Amino acid sequence: MAVSERKRPANLIYDVDDVPPRSVQIGAAFQHVLVMSVGWIYVMLAVSAIGGTSAEAQSLIRMSMIASGIATIVQAWRGVGNGYLCPLTCSLTYLAPMVMAGQQGGYSLMFGMVLLAGVASMLLSRLVYRLRFLFPPEVTGLMVTMSGLQLVAFGCPRFLGYTSAGSKMNSHALLVGVITLVSMIIPTIYTRWKLHLFPMIIGVLSGYIAAFALDDFHWSSLTRQMPASFLSIPERIGYHLSFSLILLPPFLIAALAATLKTVGDTTLCQKVNDASWKRIDMASVRGGVFANGLGSVLSGLLGGMAQNTASSSIGLSVGSGTASRAVALPLGLLVIGLAFFPRLAVLISAMPGPAVGAILIYSACFIVLGGLQVLSSRMLDARRIFAVGIAFIFGLSVEIAPELYRPVPAVLHPIFNSSTSLATVLVVILSVLFRIGLAKQKTFELSAGHDNLDEIDRFLSEQGSAWGMRKEVVTRAIDATYEVMNTLRSLPLRSQLVTVYTEWDELRLEVEVEYDGPPIEIGESLPSLEELNTASGVAQLAAFMIRQHADRVRTRRKDGLCRVQLHFEH
Repeated sequence: MAVSERKRPANLIYDVDDVPPRSVQIGAAFQHVLVMSVGWIYVMLAVSAIGGTSAEAQSLIRMSMIASGIATIVQAWRGVGNGYLCPLTCSLTYLAPMVMAGQQGGYSLMFGMVLLAGVASMLLSRLVYRLRFLFPPEVTGLMVTMSGLQLVAFGCPRFLGYTSAGSKMNSHALLVGVITLVSMIIPTIYTRWKLHLFPMIIGVLSGYIAAFALDDFHWSSLTRQMPASFLSIPERIGYHLSFSLILLPPFLIAALAATLKTVGDTTLCQKVNDASWKRIDMASVRGGVFANGLGSVLSGLLGGMAQNTASSSIGLSVGSGTASRAVALPLGLLVIGLAFFPRLAVLISAMPGPAVGAILIYSACFIVLGGLQVLSSRMLDARRIFAVGIAFIFGLSVEIAPELYRPVPAVLHPIFNSSTSLATVLVVILSVLFRIGLAKQKTFELSAGHDNLDEIDRFLSEQGSAWGMRKEVVTRAIDATYEVMNTLRSLPLRSQLVTVYTEWDELRLEVEVEYDGPPIEIGESLPSLEELNTASGVAQLAAFMIRQHADRVRTRRKDGLCRVQLHFEH
C-alpha cells in the first residue's frame, strides 16, 4: 500500500526525517535514558519476587540495557524497524510470567521463555498486514490512551510520596514532584528553542536539587548501592537456557499483548510526525513489531528482561519537539555504554520517586491526548462505541480495583495484571465480534423528482459511523451524491427511480448512482456567469462540482442503465 505524502507537524522542531545538531541529539538521547530507566524498576520487582539479590538485579538491568540499546537502534531503521524514534525498555507486560518462570525454574527458565516470547513476536510481525482489520483507529487509539493512563497509575503514587501500601502522603515528596513537573512544563510552554528541547533534563536536575534541599534524598544511602568498580563488563547470571511447555501459554499471551501495544505506539509515532495522518501504515507497524520481538530475543540470549516499546518516550518526543530518528543511534549507544558504567546507571535508577512520578505524568499528558485524537478520528456507531467503552471501563478497573482479578488463573495474569493489556485484548475481541452481520455493501433508492439531501445525508452518515469512516470522506460523498441527483433533475429520465450502491473497505469508498436515462457529462470547467442564468448552466455547475468532491468519477452503461461511479480515497 502506498503511503500518502507526509505533512510536517507545526509543533515539532525536529521531525522524524530531520537531523538535529549533534549536541541536540546527545541531549535528547540523555532525556530518553531518564524515561527508559523507569523500566528498570520492573526488573527489581521481578528479582525481588523470586527472592533474588541486588547483584542479580544489577546484572539483569545491565544486560537489559544492552538489549534495549540495540533494539532501539534497529527500531529506527526504516525497512527493518518502524522507522521512528520509538525506544524499547523493560516491559511491565512480561512481569507476571517472568516471575512465574523464575519461581519454577530459576533464571535459566526465565531467560529461555523470554527468548521464545521474542521469537513469537517476530513471527507475529509477518502476519500483521493480514490482520490489519483488527487495528482500526478506534482500537489503536484506545491502546495508546490506556498506555498513558497506566503511566498515570504508576506515576501518581510516586509523585505524592507513597512508597508502599498503607503509607501516607509525604509533603516533602509532593513538593519535589511539583518542582520537577513545573520545571518541565515551563520550558515546554514558554520557550521555543534550546530550553524547549530539554525539559526532562531541566526537570530531573530540579528534582534532584529539591530532594537534596528537603533532605528527601541521601547521598550516603546512594553510595551504599554503588558497585565497587566504576567500569566493568556486565556478567550474565548463568549460561544456560531452559524451556517449559506449561509456561508457554502465559508468555505467548504476554507476547500478544506486547505486540498490540507496539501497534498502538507505532500508530502514535505516525500521527505525531504527520499533520495530515489518515490511516495506519502497516509496513511500519510490521517493522515495529519485528524490532520489539528482536529486543526480547536479545534479552533472553544476554540474560535480561523482556522488552517493549516505551510509550512515555513518545510523549517526551512530542513535549520536547524532537522526534528525529537520528536520535536513536546516540540513544542506543548511550544505553549500551551505561551498562559498562554501573555507577552511572545506579545514579540514574536512584532518581527520587517524586521526580519519576513527574516524568510519567508529563509524558502521559501527550500520550493520552494523542490516543484520544486517534480514537476520535473516525465516526463511531453503537457497535464501535460499545467495543471501545466496555474495553475502556474494564481496563480502568484493573487500576481502580485490582483485587477483582486475583482469582484469575495464573496463565491469564499477563492480561489481567495490566490495564493496557486487558483493555487492548478486550477491544480487539469485541471489535471482531461486533463486525458480525456488518455488511460492506449497502443499497438505497431515491427519487429524481425532489430534493434528496436529507435522505442522502442520513444514509451515508449512518453507514459512515457503522464502517468507522473519516467524517471528511463521508461529507464529500454526501455532497458528490447530492450533486449527481441535482444533475439528474435536468435530464429526460425514463424513470424517476434512482438506485445508489455503496461499497467500503479500509482504503476506499465506492458510490454508484444508477438511473434510466442519458449519461451525465462531467464538466472539466466552471460555466460562465451568462451560462449560470440558464438551466443547462446550472446542470453544468452541478456536474463540475461532482468532480471536485470525488477523487475519481466515471460513467458507464450496464444492463441498459447508466451509472455514475464515484471513488473516494480513505
